[in-house]
Amino acid sequence: MSKIFLIDVAKCSGCYNCQLACKDEHCENDWTPYAAPQPLTGHFWCKVSEHVQGTIPKVKIHYIAKMCAHCADAECIKACPENAISRRGDGFVLIDPAKCSGCKKCMDACPYDVIYFNSELKIAQKCTGCAHLLDNGVKQPRCSEACPTDAIVFAEESELAEELKGASPLAPGGKIYYKNIPGEFIGGTVYDPIEKEVIIGAVCLLTGGGLTLRAETDSYGDFWFRDLPRGGEYTLEISAKGFKTKQFAQIRTDKSVNLDDIPLEKE
Repeated sequence: MSKIFLIDVAKCSGCYNCQLACKDEHCENDWTPYAAPQPLTGHFWCKVSEHVQGTIPKVKIHYIAKMCAHCADAECIKACPENAISRRGDGFVLIDPAKCSGCKKCMDACPYDVIYFNSELKIAQKCTGCAHLLDNGVKQPRCSEACPTDAIVFAEESELAEELKGASPLAPGGKIYYKNIPGEFIGGTVYDPIEKEVIIGAVCLLTGGGLTLRAETDSYGDFWFRDLPRGGEYTLEISAKGFKTKQFAQIRTDKSVNLDDIPLEKE
């Protein structure tokens, strides 16, 4: 058995149900030897983060749920001097609360910042994949069970072969995969400053990084070039019948770019 989490960012609505369900399952509940109770505050074994791209009014927001990757070559296991961390046959990496000395070496070694310190119990803690539920016949961890949009799917890796195409693992050989994480965008609004109206159907050509992309302004005068690689450099040319062509050079996508309102001069 090799079950994994596939998280489709495009389906996530940012409801935080997964984060809340995780807290509900583990706070004030002792699942030793899987995990001691999670503190009411400070710990997020499943943590949803908000990512804002662009500037008003050209803004896009997406959410990413993050938990332990359960790495195939887990640095936390190698760092633990007490042999308190182990990888199970099904791939889940667990911290034994009875063996943990609270030295925090696993926290320092974790490249994904998903291990927390319980200051009351003096132990390290993290996502267990709800192994205590799975071992007792429950088919889904709480985070995936609570997701109303099926953005978090927990299933056999072999069953997700098609869905995994284009997905990226959080860690090589781990259990967390992401798909549809948006790239950066370039957007703007084209208008006629004399008539004070937007220009519909203006042709926008974006070139750079081996790409040539074409878009037309919509009924609001807006254009978008989405899912661009971060760190690229582009040239944008905007043309419309009866107007002079306008060009923007050296547009960098170190972050998403809102070119705001773009006036075109009549010929």
